Amino acid sequence: MNPIHSIIQMQKQFHKDGQTKNIDFRIQQLRKLKSMIIENEKDIMEALKTDLNKSEFESYTTEIGFVLSEITFTLKNIRKWTKPTRVKSSFTHIGSKGFVYKEPYGVALIIAPWNYPINLALAPLIGAIAAGNCAILKPSELTPATSSLINKLISKYFPQEYIAVIEGDAHTSQLLLNEDVDYIFFTGSIHVGKKVMEAAAKHLTPVTLELGGKSPCIVHHDAKLPLAAKRIVWGKLLNAGQTCVAPDYLLIHESIKDLFIEEMKKAMTELYGNEILDNPNYTKIVNSNHFNRLTQMVNRSKGKIRMGGKWGENSLKIEPTLIENIQWNDPTMEEEIFGPILPIITYHDIDEMIQQVSERPKPLALYLFTENNRISKKIIEEISFGSSCINDTVYQIATPHLPFGGVGASGTGAYHGKKSFDEFSHEKSVLKQTTRFDIPLRYPNVKMGLELVRKIMK
Repeated sequence: MNPIHSIIQMQKQFHKDGQTKNIDFRIQQLRKLKSMIIENEKDIMEALKTDLNKSEFESYTTEIGFVLSEITFTLKNIRKWTKPTRVKSSFTHIGSKGFVYKEPYGVALIIAPWNYPINLALAPLIGAIAAGNCAILKPSELTPATSSLINKLISKYFPQEYIAVIEGDAHTSQLLLNEDVDYIFFTGSIHVGKKVMEAAAKHLTPVTLELGGKSPCIVHHDAKLPLAAKRIVWGKLLNAGQTCVAPDYLLIHESIKDLFIEEMKKAMTELYGNEILDNPNYTKIVNSNHFNRLTQMVNRSKGKIRMGGKWGENSLKIEPTLIENIQWNDPTMEEEIFGPILPIITYHDIDEMIQQVSERPKPLALYLFTENNRISKKIIEEISFGSSCINDTVYQIATPHLPFGGVGASGTGAYHGKKSFDEFSHEKSVLKQTTRFDIPLRYPNVKMGLELVRKIMK
């Protein structure tokens, strides 16, 4: 028998037995997941170092610490989230009571990417566990050390009929997608996201798609330039730009372009030193295919390099590269960059700039640096995007109080905090009707019933 099919059937039976619906059981499993991470922190850091050359600081802040804080927040609130919610009854439903129950879907398939291989595998798992599901994790084959470690740890701490890890390449992902699971949570590229949605449609399986796109970073002429530069450099160079919400390109007001580029140079030197390729804490590009894609992008660009432009083929590291005089049809604007390359487009008229951004696929994130509340309000209201920071970058994804997700081509659905619990839960509506009296208007034999119904329902 197909081993993948066997695991899914085993999990469906485990879920059917009802153990995962018990709130105390869910809490116990979340605590177990937390212990797993804490007890194996050193091994996790070593795996991330092997796969991506991540520093301990970056591994903890963007991967380990992030997941631990999500678990802590979930444990604090799970009993409140799982309680049935009483809703109001309308005038036409006098005597009835309405409730919304949160029900697990069943078996959730989580397909994780390579750029944050711990965070983006385990953060969705928190929501799946909290909502009462069983789960199958498919880590990325592009980070083999981390993928192997996730498999080893999950197998040690959880029974396979509850949580299982299945390693493999794109073919394995396709085999998983061919199965009839109850929910699919995918993080990755737009191209693969379309295939996931197509596969889900065959079984009418609900999906969450966390994709990406070209996230603009707007720097208006009134921005506090040194602080803006430092925060943009920080957000862009996290994981060497291999972040779905990294600033993908800069839109700078033409009056401050040169001054701002100089501030960016200062910020990069301050944070990473003069020779960033020699910095042992600077993340590498995940593999040679992505490395070659990025270096070819720089070589093909028609813009002017103002900083960087060097790389090390053996180390798979690329200098932070600022490229100015970029037009909308430049090679750097054809696809999501996903690396430490930052094209610069200038603007003069804000309405024209908004129009140009709005004509393109809706981004996962948008960043704006300005001291003008009117400008902030205008851009927030007129451009569609998944999430945003005003006067910062990336920070919006680190709070459990804000849902994180895309819109349009950048994804569908959202998670983090309570939204993770909600995403893996079906809202089951229940109306409890009174038997103490009956309202005859619903029945077809009531005299002048239609006239009365019309008055009430208007």
